[in-house]
Amino acid sequence: MATADFSVLGLGGSEASASEYLAEIHRRLEAQDRVGFRMHAMGTSLEGSVADILALVGQMHAVPLELGLPRAYTVLKLDERRDRPEQTLADKERAVDERLEG
Repeated sequence: MATADFSVLGLGGSEASASEYLAEIHRRLEAQDRVGFRMHAMGTSLEGSVADILALVGQMHAVPLELGLPRAYTVLKLDERRDRPEQTLADKERAVDERLEG
């Protein structure tokens, strides 16, 4: 399993707000079941296979363009640990929490 974090920025619109295309990205993430996700204030965390994550990020990158914006810019951070293929986002969070408690 891989984990990732991505952000999609739609550029060239008349408004500064991103909520319209972010809401559509959320709807599309909810509609799929291959990649786990958590949206947060500055992006979205993902967990799944590398192939599924890359395909999904490509689809989400297209959302602002499909909604009429002339440009989309996407930032992706991808982490794959082959020594711990079962590691999830929750496992990573738990490891930090344990160190904070200890």
